Amino acid sequence: MNFCSTRDPQMRVPLSRALQDGMAPDGGLYVPAAWPAQEALAGAGPAALDLLAARLLAPFFDGEALAAQLPAVAAEAFNFPAPLTPVAGGAERLSVLELYHGPTAAFKDFGARFLAACLARIARPDRAELNILVATSGDTGGAVAAAFHGRPGFRVVLLYPAGRISALQLRQLCCWGGNVRSYGVRGSFDDCQRLVKEAFRDRQLRGALPMSSANSINIGRLLPQIAYFASASLGIRAAEGVNASFVIPSGNLGQAVACAWARQLGLPISEILLAHNANRTFPDFLSDGRWRPRPAIATIASAMDVGDPGNFERLSSLYRDHETMRTRIRAVSVSDEAIRSSISSEYRQAGLVLCPHTAAAAHAYRMLPDSAKRDSHWVLAATAHPAKFQETVEPLVDKTIIPPAAFARWRGAPLEAEEIGCDLDGFRARLLAA
Repeated sequence: MNFCSTRDPQMRVPLSRALQDGMAPDGGLYVPAAWPAQEALAGAGPAALDLLAARLLAPFFDGEALAAQLPAVAAEAFNFPAPLTPVAGGAERLSVLELYHGPTAAFKDFGARFLAACLARIARPDRAELNILVATSGDTGGAVAAAFHGRPGFRVVLLYPAGRISALQLRQLCCWGGNVRSYGVRGSFDDCQRLVKEAFRDRQLRGALPMSSANSINIGRLLPQIAYFASASLGIRAAEGVNASFVIPSGNLGQAVACAWARQLGLPISEILLAHNANRTFPDFLSDGRWRPRPAIATIASAMDVGDPGNFERLSSLYRDHETMRTRIRAVSVSDEAIRSSISSEYRQAGLVLCPHTAAAAHAYRMLPDSAKRDSHWVLAATAHPAKFQETVEPLVDKTIIPPAAFARWRGAPLEAEEIGCDLDGFRARLLAA
């Protein structure tokens, strides 16, 4: 199996190279050069998440030295559950896919741990330290830090938008020390993402430092995310004989790509509905066909504060024209007011305590016509534990949210971070000086 750039289908590399590069040399993103035959899924059914991941991803590892280690990689990465919990109290078929039971209580744990397990098993002849550059709007950075912290041969550099993440997310990004370094960028997530992309294109940095990324621009983050969409959809098909449809909180479009790829592989998935916050670049594109990136707007669903979604290139590679894309994916924009209302109403009506991102998905689902709800079993992708956003959620549900035990480490640790500007020169100097 080879992977090509979204900007040059003729530029093909094996998976190990794509994982280590992070981003293609021409500035594009790696995508599969061809899709495995759907016959490979024949007889696939519900299974333990690590076993299902190893089976589904095996074709992508074909021909790789890593192929023999894929079961071990999956077992290391998927050692926590992704339960599918039915929502009580309504006539429709609705469930919540809980993706927040990993070590940093966000869905990013799946991809970050899988990528780290893969990179740790790829032999690098020069044995030089690999620099993992990460732009984060909140949850990605903590997951990557946890996955790579203490691993020899890696240095993690996190860029987050200063003043635009929750207090707990800040602690989660800046508590590690050791081989993890955090920088608060005086700007938005888009500025952080731009700096990472500029660093990859910078000849001085590329000549001096081996670099990769653990953002969703790295294909090693997205491939493992196929597994939980597969698990949920196969479970629903086995139990009810119907396809699943997903409502996904969306910012940089990585989760959307993973679900679309799962459907492309032939998994029983009908509709994909994306819930964006006030950053409506993608919903507007689906509406009028014009791609208009814009500065990110700060919202209470901060992990989705993205004005220039990087994974749009991957969706455009999969769906070659606007009309095709809008028939395969829908997207809506949800205001902060609607998110707050959703948090309150879902708790009152169904007993659900949702983070702001998942609440945006719940609102998007409630706005669907009844006919759409009847035609499928809908699943809300719950992307983060609500305790990560206590200051927003607790007043709206009028109860104290008990955080996972792992939160104790972040609350008590000293913070190590530095604020920097949005310019590449300053960022380059810090990378080279470390």
